[in-house]
Amino acid sequence: MDQPTWKRPHRAKIAGVTDAAQQRQMPNLASIDLNLLVDLEALLQYRHITQAAQHVGRSQPAMSRALSRLRGMLKDDLLVAGSRGLVLTPLAECLTQMLPSVLDAIRQMMNLSLAPAQRRWKVTMAMPDHQAVVLLPHLLPRLCERAPHLDIVTDPLSGGALGLLEQGEIDLVVGQMGAAPHGYLRRRLYADSFTCVLRHNHPVLAQEWTIEAFAALRHVAIASEPGELFDQIYDGLAKLGIPHGDPMVVSNVLTAAVLIAATDVVLVVPSRVATRIATMLSLAVIPPPVELTPYEVVLIWHERCHRDPEHRWLRGEIAAAASTAC
Repeated sequence: MDQPTWKRPHRAKIAGVTDAAQQRQMPNLASIDLNLLVDLEALLQYRHITQAAQHVGRSQPAMSRALSRLRGMLKDDLLVAGSRGLVLTPLAECLTQMLPSVLDAIRQMMNLSLAPAQRRWKVTMAMPDHQAVVLLPHLLPRLCERAPHLDIVTDPLSGGALGLLEQGEIDLVVGQMGAAPHGYLRRRLYADSFTCVLRHNHPVLAQEWTIEAFAALRHVAIASEPGELFDQIYDGLAKLGIPHGDPMVVSNVLTAAVLIAATDVVLVVPSRVATRIATMLSLAVIPPPVELTPYEVVLIWHERCHRDPEHRWLRGEIAAAASTAC
């Protein structure tokens, strides 16, 4: 049912009052000196101009001027004379409840570089699983002690990792890279050599360990992007003229380790990886009968995070963990 005509102007008037109230509640922030909010906090706390001035390190006249500006900005007296000193207006009482959380939020916004132990955050690192096996056992205990609220997520290393770094979908990459492209930075973690892993009672261990014996074995390799670590191993063997069949490719180093323990296949991996998996299973680690070019493991990030304090701290922790993995 339609309302009586005589009520409609009153309805419009109420709407107008509401609009005016909203305009009052949402002033233009560009016109506000946020330093005044610190003065307001002290005034509301002490309800005394001189004491509030001393609390924030101002003179009494400067605090009086700040109160005058606050009154004009908020269109309210805020503090008025009472029988026992200054008393708060209703608006000031409301602000007493609201202001501490507002100022705490601003302080946190301006001080995002909290100590790592205090901050809750998540970091995504892309790395091949064989490097995770080497690095994480040394890194995670450090982080649990120094940054207990930091969550580490690892992703497999892929050919699109640099693009993901730029987009912020991952934070760091552990892998191989020569000169860093423009916009990216790198830090050397360690260099490593290659070694062979076989089951502890492999028949070849009772024979002379020659290039021919090595080449005659069935090899297992870990899947990698074209041109990366394990491709380089077998490309290097081919350049040396050492015949070998195509290796059986598996998805990760633990699968390879289980195969080695149960069969006569051989795996060529970095020495640190070999040492780690050999302690988990009954495996033999012996140097290859041919010299293979060592490789370097680096930490890679995008310049968008280069000066971020937390990111810089974490890079230092990763480098420290990598040094203990050597």
